[in-house]
Amino acid sequence: MQNLDYGVVGNCRSAGLISKHGSLDWLCLPDFSSNACFGKLLDEEKGGHFAIIPADGGRISQFYLEHTNILCTRFVCPDGEFDLLDFMPRYKNDRLHHVWPSDLVRYLRLRSGNPKVRIEYLPALRYGEHPTHNEENTNYIKSWSDGGKYESIYLYTSVPFHSVIQGDEITIDKDHFFLISYNQKLLRVDMEMINLEFERTKVYWLEWVNRTVRFTEYRREIIRSALALKLLSYQKTGAILAAVTTSLPETIGEVRNWDYRFCWIRDASMIIRVLTSIGHYQAAQRFLRFILDVIPYKDEKIQIMYGIHGERKLVEKELPWLRGYADSRPVRVGNAAYKQKQNDIYGVLMDVLYESFTLFENDLERGEDLWTTARTLVRNVEKNWRRADMGIWEYRSQKKHFVFSKTLSWVALDRGVKMAEFLGKEEYIERWSKTRDEIRRDIMKKGWKPRLQAFTQAYENDAMDAANLLMANYGFIDPKDPKYISTVERIQEKLSRNGLLYRYRNEDDFGVPSSAFTVCSFWLVKSLCQIGREKQARELFNELTASSNHLGLFSEDMDFENRRLLGNFPQGYSHLALIDAAITLANTELDEEEKIISRIEHTQGAAEAL
Repeated sequence: MQNLDYGVVGNCRSAGLISKHGSLDWLCLPDFSSNACFGKLLDEEKGGHFAIIPADGGRISQFYLEHTNILCTRFVCPDGEFDLLDFMPRYKNDRLHHVWPSDLVRYLRLRSGNPKVRIEYLPALRYGEHPTHNEENTNYIKSWSDGGKYESIYLYTSVPFHSVIQGDEITIDKDHFFLISYNQKLLRVDMEMINLEFERTKVYWLEWVNRTVRFTEYRREIIRSALALKLLSYQKTGAILAAVTTSLPETIGEVRNWDYRFCWIRDASMIIRVLTSIGHYQAAQRFLRFILDVIPYKDEKIQIMYGIHGERKLVEKELPWLRGYADSRPVRVGNAAYKQKQNDIYGVLMDVLYESFTLFENDLERGEDLWTTARTLVRNVEKNWRRADMGIWEYRSQKKHFVFSKTLSWVALDRGVKMAEFLGKEEYIERWSKTRDEIRRDIMKKGWKPRLQAFTQAYENDAMDAANLLMANYGFIDPKDPKYISTVERIQEKLSRNGLLYRYRNEDDFGVPSSAFTVCSFWLVKSLCQIGREKQARELFNELTASSNHLGLFSEDMDFENRRLLGNFPQGYSHLALIDAAITLANTELDEEEKIISRIEHTQGAAEAL
């Protein structure tokens, strides 16, 4: 069974996926959203990969160097042992400027013996649409695309070039390096330079983790998720991607295959809240600046998502020559969801603006910009909150009066009132308070279904929706309110299956969903904790974290029966929700006996997962 048994390496410019056997199966250069130059993930034959294969087989294990994003694949072969250390350089130079080149380094360290290996270096530029050719030059191997738009990459290595190109068997009798770069290097690339890049990158990640707030419980899970989330941030603009991949299917063989290499505004408030809660204020501020830079002034259209450079047009198209992950077509690049109207986006943005006022210092000019933007957002909500929209789950053809969208409309007005109070703008407080209260009454009248004792997905139906677990998180309702408690209970009852959660179970544009949405399961953990079911919440959290891949990473979805990871990977929203749930649990008091039992069960589950 093909599974997402991958490690991710990156440097906040791009990222690569390395299989548990050490094969580089996904890499886009120069940036996250560029064309793939290695894409076996989406087509076993045409996609391209870079593997180092022991001639006599052996045992392979994989792990991250502790508290870093440097991945080690260890080969124990009959004729010797070696480590393959994969990383993308990231560090600060002598002038304290970040260095993050479009490079991926594969550092082969000999541990013992003289193992024989064969190198499969098979780049496939521009998603493999046209043939890619390799040629030897004085200092590097150049690969370029033959046909279509020109593209090229460079490989610098200490291994004889012809052995790489021809796939010859070679004997490892010393350390070697491979450096894949989008650019020709200006300085000499040799083992001394590679070792320096490795040590600098290692120190960078160790220092980054050292700045992360320490929690007594679930520290390992929080750190790995924080490191994964950091890899999804784009240094140049501060944008944070949903995932580094495109078109990994939510369900094998179906067509729910989307490009997630973009920045969704909806994730913004949770990202900022989580980053600040673990001590990374600078990353939160960079992301906030990105959000504020892409939000238009006055009455220009606000999108639900943007490109990592702030692009507004994200045209979606299919790549028909690729078979897709596990033969799940189509493969898509771009995402047509950028055109959708989703009313919840205003509440998310207002929550972000309010957090900016309360968490960060703002000068007068910045404060005036924020206040202008806030008034524009509230004005949009006043005009649109009564209208149907596509909802948080981005229905492509169905518009409804989604309860979560209405709740976030309430959030927009609530944060607007708080900002007006903060700034002493009395003329806005009364009007916005009236609208806020009107939205609340509307939700309580039409979204609450007494017969079901729950808030439903939409005014028009009785379906359950996991998004309503966030109603307490956004402050719309007290978590101890009987209406919220019973809503959590109904959601768990109707949407839970084998310990995992559906987003919803009613039909959408593509039929009835058949996979679990990972973020929803972690939302349930937090909600159970909020309503006083701490022991149940811990048991569920421990079960969920044991369902990660071998490196503690999560995708967007899971198979209900075998917990196979599905959907784009690694998924930022899943790791955000994991951190949020872990912090909630870490701050919840259990008696000492329950804590000891929970820790034993968690340790056993983690050991089994590894």
